[in-house]
Amino acid sequence: MTALHPGDDAFSSAIPQIYDEHFVPMIFEPYARDLVDRVLVRAPTRVLELAAGTGVVTRHLAARLPAQVPIVATDLNQAMLDRAAAVGTTRPVEWRRADAMALPFDAAAFDLVVCQFGVMFFPDKPRAYAEVRRVLRPGGTFLFNAWDSLADNDVTRAVMEALAEIFPDSPPTFMNRIPHGYHDHAAIVRDLNAGGFTLPAQLVTVAATTRAPSAAIAALALCQGTPMSHEIQARDPRGLGPTTQAVRERLERRYGAGPVEGKMQAIVATVTA
Repeated sequence: MTALHPGDDAFSSAIPQIYDEHFVPMIFEPYARDLVDRVLVRAPTRVLELAAGTGVVTRHLAARLPAQVPIVATDLNQAMLDRAAAVGTTRPVEWRRADAMALPFDAAAFDLVVCQFGVMFFPDKPRAYAEVRRVLRPGGTFLFNAWDSLADNDVTRAVMEALAEIFPDSPPTFMNRIPHGYHDHAAIVRDLNAGGFTLPAQLVTVAATTRAPSAAIAALALCQGTPMSHEIQARDPRGLGPTTQAVRERLERRYGAGPVEGKMQAIVATVTA
């Protein structure tokens, strides 16, 4: 399986609902708050969001930015945007399907671009960064985060270890390759430079806590709320449910029958155009 474009069928079928109901509160919510805190400090006048997914960052932006600040929230995957629009925001937001590597906006149209856990999916990161640089006004800010290594993300690593036991001959690799495959600071800086960002980028590590109500929810979120479901089904076309149950049982042995908690860690990047 090659690097996925966010608009491929990777986030199709039931994934958007499971993703939004279970995966978002489990791992994305703390980082959405952190990212929007950083947005607010910069007092933007027009904001573009890339890879908005089901809208967790968008909802925080809409609730916390002044009402007169326009927000354009984009994603390449229409099913994710449909879910985001259905959940809604506290004020109007422009939802728009858009490819991060060919943004349909004029040059210098925004003074801040924000992207939560999306850059890892871009097949050509320098090209996507060049597009961000193009649509930013001089002095504008690009804010994004990316997951740190799998070793620094306990619950996701536990799920991947469980899947390696279930499929010893061909364990799913989606989480290792893509969400947790873009954590080298030097590589991120090189890609930003190649995309035209010449000013120094600030990269910081932010730790938080993964929280799931139970092992069952953690297993469901990771096995069925992400493109990893496709990798599981490729190995066993009828095995998504049984595999999710097997992962749940392994998580319960590790974490017990109650809530599941573990360390998670991400990189937050800030760079000026």
